[in-house]
Amino acid sequence: MLTPEVLIGAYCRGIFPMAMDKRDEIGWFSPDPRAVIPLDDHFHVPHGLRRALKKNQFTVTFDFEFERVMRECCKRPEGTWISEEIVASYCQLHQLGFAHSVEMRLEGKLVGGLYGVHIGGAFFGESMFHRATDASKVALVALVERLRDRGFALLDTQWQTPHLAQFGTMEIPRCEYLRLLKRSIELDCTF
Repeated sequence: MLTPEVLIGAYCRGIFPMAMDKRDEIGWFSPDPRAVIPLDDHFHVPHGLRRALKKNQFTVTFDFEFERVMRECCKRPEGTWISEEIVASYCQLHQLGFAHSVEMRLEGKLVGGLYGVHIGGAFFGESMFHRATDASKVALVALVERLRDRGFALLDTQWQTPHLAQFGTMEIPRCEYLRLLKRSIELDCTF
């Protein structure tokens, strides 16, 4: 099993794990360039999402159903990198206060969310899911607001995707990322 010490040490060096195949072999990654979502004014909320936010139809909670959010993130038609070992390891990180979830509810039912790892003033986004339109996007906006309010300096998304690009995700060279990471993990921020 991936121990909390191994995972935290890896994240502090800009490395993260993913299950690679049906045998649950773990691969370790440190992309170059690295994708980050700016926590300053460069974070962009798409126009259509602003309308959804105004409706205020979702109830947002944090760390209420961490394992369930992880398991919902596993349910992808194209497969997943989240193995049972990853679930168990991140649930252990959650129990220790290093992994967190954002849950979106509609009429009391869990319909979206995301989870990630928190060290100092850095948050490493791992995965998200939605079962209702805009649920994962609203979860991301809620996460950014929470990180801003609590003085975080880094929101790492690992890789650029079309979904994340609409929020102003930037790709930065690994060397720049590692400098930002070092400064961020030294901050004393609570999730």
